[in-house]
Amino acid sequence: MAAARVMHAVVVGGGSWGTAFAVLLRDRGHRVTLACRDAEQAAAIAGTGRNPRYARSIDLRGIAASTVADAPAEEADLIVVAVPSRAFRGVVDALPGEAPILSLTKGLDPSTGERLSTLVRGRPVAVLSGPNIAGEIAQGLPAATVIASEDVALTLELQRAVNSAVFRVYVNDDVLGVELCAAAKNVIALAAGGADGLGLGDNAKSGLVTRGLAEMRRLAEAAGARPETFAGLAGLGDLVVTCWSPVGRNRRAGELIARGATAEEAVAEIGQVVEGLTTAPILRDLARRLEIEMPITDGVCAVLEGVSLTDLVSQLMHREPTRE
Repeated sequence: MAAARVMHAVVVGGGSWGTAFAVLLRDRGHRVTLACRDAEQAAAIAGTGRNPRYARSIDLRGIAASTVADAPAEEADLIVVAVPSRAFRGVVDALPGEAPILSLTKGLDPSTGERLSTLVRGRPVAVLSGPNIAGEIAQGLPAATVIASEDVALTLELQRAVNSAVFRVYVNDDVLGVELCAAAKNVIALAAGGADGLGLGDNAKSGLVTRGLAEMRRLAEAAGARPETFAGLAGLGDLVVTCWSPVGRNRRAGELIARGATAEEAVAEIGQVVEGLTTAPILRDLARRLEIEMPITDGVCAVLEGVSLTDLVSQLMHREPTRE
C-alpha cells in the first residue's frame, strides 16, 4: 500500500467514538483537532490531555481541542463526523469549507428517514462502519472496519490514512448497504438485550440474531443494496459485537428494558445515546414502504410502545413455520 499523506483532520464529536478515532488518526501521524460540543470539555482536553467525560484513561496529548464552532474546518483536509444521528444534519449543514466528510454515525435521519450520507451536500462523503467498540480501539486492541463511498479515490485515500497494524481497513462501494447495516444492527441488538434481560439463554439469543440478520438481508435486497454486504464487517461483524458485547449500548438498553426500565430510564443509566431507540420506528416505516416483513424490528417497536416483552416472545415463537 502506498504511503499516506499527512492530513489535518477535524473530528466533530467528543464522545467515546470520536475520541477513540481521534487517537487512531494521531497515532497514524495526522494533525488532529477534536471538536467538542461545549467549551468546558474542549478546555479540559486541551489542559489535561484527557477527555473528562468519555474514555477518561486515554492519553490525548498531541490532539488539539476546540468547540465545534471554533474548529478549523475550512483548513482541514478531512472532517470526521461522530455525532448522534439526530444532530448529524445540523452539524454537516453548518460546516464551512469543502473538505471530504467521513461519517462514523450509525443510524438514519430521524426527521426524514434518509441515510445520513445523503444529507451531505457539495463535498465528497464516505462512511465507516464495522465491529468497532470504541473503548477497545482507544486501548489499542486490534479491530477491522470498512469504509464505503461512491468515490473510489476517496475510499482508497482514507484506507491509506487510517489503516494500521491495529486497525485494519477494507473498502466497499456499497454505501447504501453499509449504512443500512449500521442502522438495522442496533435494532436487533435491542432485541438481543431483551433476550438477555429475560434470561432466555444462548440458543434463543443465537436464533434471534440469526433471524435478525435475515431481516437485514431482506431489507438490503428490497432497498437495492448488495446482500453480501450484510455478511461482511458492516453487517454480520457489527451485529455480532453489538449483540454480545457487555458494553454495547443497544444491547444493554434492551436488557434494562426487559428488566422493567422505561426507554428513558435505560438511556439515563447508560449515560450515552442509544441509536437503536431512534432508529427502530424509522426502520419499521421503511420496511412497510418496501413491503417486506421485519418481525423482530416490528416487535422492538411494539415493546417500546408498551407491549409486554414476554407476550412478544410468545407471538414470535408462534409464527407460522417457514423455509429458512
